[in-house]
Amino acid sequence: MDRSTQHLNEELFFHHVVSDLRAKPSPSNDYGVFLNPDELPRKWYNIVPDLPEKLAPMLNPHTLEPLSPKDFEHLFPKELVRQQFSDERWFDIPEEVWDAYRRLPRPTPLVRAKRLEEFLRTPAKIYYKAEQFTPVGSMKPNTALAQAYYAKKQGLKLAISETGAGQWGSALAMSCSLFALKARIYMVRVSAQQKPGRKILMETYGTEVLESPSQNTKIGRKLLAENNNHPGSLGIAISEAVEDTLSHKENARYLLASAFNYALAHQTIIGLEAQKQFELMDVVPDVMCGCIGGGSNFSGFIYPFVREKLRKKIETEFVACEPKAVPSTTRGTFTYDYADTGEMTPLVKMYTVGHKFANPPIHAGGLRYHGKAPSLSLLIHKGIVRSVAYSQTKVFEAAKIFAQTEGVVTAPESAHGLRFAIDEAINCKRKGEGKVIVFNNCGHGLLDLSAYDEFNKGKLVDWEPELIVPPQYVR
Repeated sequence: MDRSTQHLNEELFFHHVVSDLRAKPSPSNDYGVFLNPDELPRKWYNIVPDLPEKLAPMLNPHTLEPLSPKDFEHLFPKELVRQQFSDERWFDIPEEVWDAYRRLPRPTPLVRAKRLEEFLRTPAKIYYKAEQFTPVGSMKPNTALAQAYYAKKQGLKLAISETGAGQWGSALAMSCSLFALKARIYMVRVSAQQKPGRKILMETYGTEVLESPSQNTKIGRKLLAENNNHPGSLGIAISEAVEDTLSHKENARYLLASAFNYALAHQTIIGLEAQKQFELMDVVPDVMCGCIGGGSNFSGFIYPFVREKLRKKIETEFVACEPKAVPSTTRGTFTYDYADTGEMTPLVKMYTVGHKFANPPIHAGGLRYHGKAPSLSLLIHKGIVRSVAYSQTKVFEAAKIFAQTEGVVTAPESAHGLRFAIDEAINCKRKGEGKVIVFNNCGHGLLDLSAYDEFNKGKLVDWEPELIVPPQYVR
């Protein structure tokens, strides 16, 4: 065989192998599933038409009358307003957003945590959706890319938003830079102090970052006058972002991380991928768990499966995990409340501990929100999803076990879902049950090492409110 023929045969063999790998995802009950990039879904799922009852309308806080889509177009990009009020079951993913997803890259792996199982000596199987591989280390780009795209397409010049722990701010900063859009982010002050790396990351992407409360808004100046060392909260940062947006009506819009229908729909890229991955293994998860702040990562993870449960095709259990420090769904009330501290937003029916709730400075900054997504709140209220709460020391205990068995340093937020997965696996050990448990590892903790340092040194403090007074705006 001459060299040219041998080279040609090698090229043909290589082409055959690569084509075969591209054509076939690699399911493994021992390791999990890596989907082929072409398996990336082309649509987002909107759960609204499949909910057990119609969502309560958002209300004008002064008249208590329902608000219309037109009332929101000065605040959000028009396409996002359309999606928010839509009863369509599926939204097409724009080609530019789909391309951006591919380059994150997506699809993300579904990984079996076999070493964690062995450590726990449990008959249960534990999987996690590995959302920590994006450039900013979380699932937040799933909606940030979409929102930045729609804002740019509308011809807007400035995106304004807030961020708690900095994951949303990082994702939005990156997304705005990719779509050549300016951005301004109000970051909860205590988080900015605890996680300076996140602020540096946002600024590196070219975003202006203001610690909240700030001197840039009326609500910020008012709060700083009352307490110059105010730690801030997500509700306050939202108020500042909304106030700022309304002062730039022509060229700026507010881009919202969570809670609203469209943000949850964009995140269903996670659950739709997970559905394909479990189908390839011929497995149906028994339990799906994850953390809830506003509710977008968990909702995006479970909603495609919730649809199947509502159609009585599966019996999967869904468990939402929150901090005991801000127990919106475990001790809060399902009622109308403002979505922000400064009372600039509509009244929204959701689980809430009250928009004036004084948020303690726990390290899971993304979970320090007083309310929850209306659709998720309704599902919890109806008993389709149940919720649990954990103290942060218990959460970091689970996170350290995960790091030492699987090598993954998870975010304080996602460690809440991990905590339940571990507890459920231990419970399976007691009962001799081989359940399939899956949690959404919605972000890495590599910019949260100061929190791990506090835990390692025994300095981490637990917080839990003694009294929660529910708001009463609508009787």
